[in-house]
Amino acid sequence: MRKEGEKFIPIGLNLSEFIFVTKLNTLLAFASLALASCESRSDIEVANEKNILVIGNSNEPKGLDPHLVSGVLESNIIRALFEGLVVDHPSMDSTSVDGVAIRDQIQHSDDFTEWTFPLNPEAKWSDGHPVTAHDFVFSYQRLLSPDPNWPAKYAEMLYFLKNGEAYHRNKYGQLLCSTDPDFPLEWDRLKNANFDGDDKIVPSKYLGKDYSSLNERERQRFLKYLNDSETPDFEVLNQKNFDYQEASIANQKIFFNSIGLDHLDKEQLVFLRENLKLLDWSEHVSPEIQQLVVDRLISHHELGKPNLWNQAKVGVEAINDHTLKITLRGPTPFLLEITKHYTWYPVPKHVVLKHGEMNTAYSSPWTRLENIVSNGAFKLKTWRTNHLLEVERNPHYWDAKNVKLDGIRYMPINNYYTETRMFGDDQLHLTYTVPSELIPMAKRKYSDQLRQESYVGTRFLRVNTLNEPFNNPKVRRAFALAIDQEAICEKILQGGQKPASGIVPPFGDYVVPGLIHFDPEQAKALLKESGYESTSSFPDIDLLTTNSDSGLREAEALQAMWQKHLGIKVRIQQREWTTYLQKQYDSDYDIVVAGWIGDYLDPTTFLEMWVSGGGNNNTGWSSKVFEDLLRKAEHTADIPTRMGILSEAEKTMMKDTPVLPIYWYTTNYLMRPEVKNWHPLLLNNHPFKFVELQKN
Repeated sequence: MRKEGEKFIPIGLNLSEFIFVTKLNTLLAFASLALASCESRSDIEVANEKNILVIGNSNEPKGLDPHLVSGVLESNIIRALFEGLVVDHPSMDSTSVDGVAIRDQIQHSDDFTEWTFPLNPEAKWSDGHPVTAHDFVFSYQRLLSPDPNWPAKYAEMLYFLKNGEAYHRNKYGQLLCSTDPDFPLEWDRLKNANFDGDDKIVPSKYLGKDYSSLNERERQRFLKYLNDSETPDFEVLNQKNFDYQEASIANQKIFFNSIGLDHLDKEQLVFLRENLKLLDWSEHVSPEIQQLVVDRLISHHELGKPNLWNQAKVGVEAINDHTLKITLRGPTPFLLEITKHYTWYPVPKHVVLKHGEMNTAYSSPWTRLENIVSNGAFKLKTWRTNHLLEVERNPHYWDAKNVKLDGIRYMPINNYYTETRMFGDDQLHLTYTVPSELIPMAKRKYSDQLRQESYVGTRFLRVNTLNEPFNNPKVRRAFALAIDQEAICEKILQGGQKPASGIVPPFGDYVVPGLIHFDPEQAKALLKESGYESTSSFPDIDLLTTNSDSGLREAEALQAMWQKHLGIKVRIQQREWTTYLQKQYDSDYDIVVAGWIGDYLDPTTFLEMWVSGGGNNNTGWSSKVFEDLLRKAEHTADIPTRMGILSEAEKTMMKDTPVLPIYWYTTNYLMRPEVKNWHPLLLNNHPFKFVELQKN
């Protein structure tokens, strides 16, 4: 064994051979050092050399199927892999450039209800198959599937299509009657019949109550269907084996009207056919028409409730392989903005059906690494769960020659402190965000790399309006006016956020009504007017939030404000993300912290979610006046007039205050200087095909 520092001549070598070997070993040692030096380069230096953008992306994506995901982090990946009819301009909001459709050749009717999209014949899937209008029709039919087991949370984005909502929500009456040109009554006169059911009179909500004990507001819900002398029995209505055929007339009326025509089974419809007066048909609907409607519904059940896609005549049609026609439920001048959302992207019909049925959901292997086919500027290269996801150039992309990057690496870093440290250690080009606590540090240390930009989104509180005391709008408004929004923005967030006076943030030509602001004296007066002379009589209230540190800080600030300005103690209830969401869906909360980022640049992306039965409402609140204004705007083509109607709709909503606005969002993130053609955009939906890395 050679001791450290000793030199020796190996057996079998003469002196000259030894000198040669020694020189060779020296050269190899220098080469090894050089290699080590290369390997010690930062991740970003290596990525720059390979022309790969490395970005933080918050968490592991739940999937890559554009019809099934609903998160921002998934959309960041999908925007690289897939492409819709048009694409965001890299630097200008509300501006579109060519996608699958040829932008300058798109045509629309004068009232913006019919649009024709000529498709680029060079558009191809990443396996070389052409992208056709039939892929779009297939995709929209797939997303709108009425199958109750189809978990497409964003199907409502396609409700702009004529009859899209009716098809998706199984509105059988509308599909079987309104689309028949020979039906003897116009749908506008028939549609007010009780097809949907009335969720305000569902018997289970009144379990344990006596009808005579209901307050005036609650009784009014029932008087629409009952005579003065009729009294429903909630105990009987809530029996497990409730026999509607033998029930009292009052109980029968509540039973059928709470369910609605579209949701009755065949046996119930057959009974109703002989007792048509049990249902609220509204005026103008004769007994003959009532009979005809019920007969059609019964016939549909007898046929096995077949899929009604062809009957529905949903407003999407392939004129030929490269021409798509879209017909909308009303004037939609902002349609191009909507089609930039990934729910409007096509999926490859030939690949989806190869690996399952049209509506095979998460069990379908079509989005696995070895199977997925996409039509965007990039295709999937690597997906290592909880480690990284990487995309690379798609050679079949129609505009491949103008794509700047060779790839994008998405890092699922769910700890934003870790992400900020990784940025400082030259491991990321871009962070997903900068946590509010680190913004002061980022301003000092990364002043030239910190981006603080406007973002179309609102932070707010949902209120459960079904339960006391929040069934009183004065109580809800008192809680809203007791929030010191400016203090939250300046002392807690520090990211340039602004106090929110409503649910729709200011952008474009929209005029914000501005009804909510910090006013503790008015808040106290409203609470007193609502009947709470002393807060000691106020019920116990829970504030639901997520189990994050930032969520707790925000909740504690709200808790302190309500204690200070209203004298009301509120308990904080933290839950992990899945439970947090489920409790909202189940209406199992008092107040819950929430937020909404716009899906497109139009106020309706913030207003439509509050309609009765909306999948993101979850407050129990509804307003006919509010929804009538939305429908009025929906049929208004003049843009300034339409914006005024939408502003009036928001004003109607905020007077009732089912949500309590806190602040309007901004984006705060870090970006390295070599990243070019990445500009501030209100929706933060950056088109990756234009992004490039500047070489030193």
